[in-house]
Amino acid sequence: MTEIATEADIHLIQRIIPHRYPFLLIDKVRDIEPNVSATGIKNVTFNEPHFQGHFPGTPIMPGVTIIEAMAQTAAVLVGISQNLIDTGFLVYFMGIDNAKFRRKVVPGDVLELRLEVLRGKPGGKVWRFKGVGSVEGEMAAEAELMAMLDVPK
Repeated sequence: MTEIATEADIHLIQRIIPHRYPFLLIDKVRDIEPNVSATGIKNVTFNEPHFQGHFPGTPIMPGVTIIEAMAQTAAVLVGISQNLIDTGFLVYFMGIDNAKFRRKVVPGDVLELRLEVLRGKPGGKVWRFKGVGSVEGEMAAEAELMAMLDVPK
């Protein structure tokens, strides 16, 4: 029986999801409880391309990239939960609901993305998650995400 990972470093993340620079937005996933929850870590740095234009002189991480980082964390959680490492599976957004942004995320911040499964089961194609992004314990963003798995046969 294969032991299920409770943490994913950047190497394991890249074996699970297809995203690469400049669109790979998480550095690590920890506290993985299969089919239940996980926490993604995003080390926000000034070197990221979106900071050149969002906004010059006042770099702020775009809300849509925070939501995408949540989605990538959710995809890693599902990939580990469903043993989809090295399979080339994809996850497609089906919906984003109740997105709210509470504080700026800026270079130097460590964004923690807590994702909880609201709906999804082993072998299931459609999943729903609640995501909360925080910096130093202060909520930066929240949203509910719905996604569909596309697993190669």
